[in-house]
Amino acid sequence: MNQALVELVRIAGKIKMTETEREEQRVRFSYGSAKIENDRVTEDMVRQASEMSKSDKKVDG
Repeated sequence: MNQALVELVRIAGKIKMTETEREEQRVRFSYGSAKIENDRVTEDMVRQASEMSKSDKKVDG
């Protein structure tokens, strides 16, 4: 890797994301992955599924 990229990776490794930022990243990653498989998937569908998953975890755990 070139030095600039090494420095960026080092800096990025120190960033602490909030729970809201992590959730947003999960939703966007899931949406992108699902969209590749099914063009009818919407970001709202992924958000709804995420909310349902969180509700299930609260009941189970």
